[in-house]
Amino acid sequence: MKVILKEDVKGLGKKEQMVEASDGYARNFLFPKGLAVEATAANMNIMKTRKEAEAHKKEKEIAQAKELANKIKSITATIKVKAGENGKLFGSITSKDVAETLKTQHKLDIDKKKLVMPDAIKSVGTFEVEVKLYPEVSSKFTVKIESL
Repeated sequence: MKVILKEDVKGLGKKEQMVEASDGYARNFLFPKGLAVEATAANMNIMKTRKEAEAHKKEKEIAQAKELANKIKSITATIKVKAGENGKLFGSITSKDVAETLKTQHKLDIDKKKLVMPDAIKSVGTFEVEVKLYPEVSSKFTVKIESL
């Protein structure tokens, strides 16, 4: 019997996949637990439209991420902190500080977890920070650390 899986089933297949299952397994286990539905024409049509909608949504998110990546390339975030005479900071600049600076200076709400920094910044200078906006879309911008 052909069934369409509603969830991942170990040893059988992944969600939204059409697989062949024995009649007893489908009727006695998959259907009662809500793990699968029978692969009728109507259910196959529903699965097809759901996949198309998901693909369209993903394309839209990638387009927005690419647009944001182009906008981010030209940004320079400036952070002013206390530093000693040799340029070492009292404390350090973390991805949280950079994310807050982007929010206040450039009105960009970027999650601190998406910022890829080489540990914490502990000296005055100019640094490149990478932002991973989407699995295949990333961008870099400049962070300038100045002493007060």
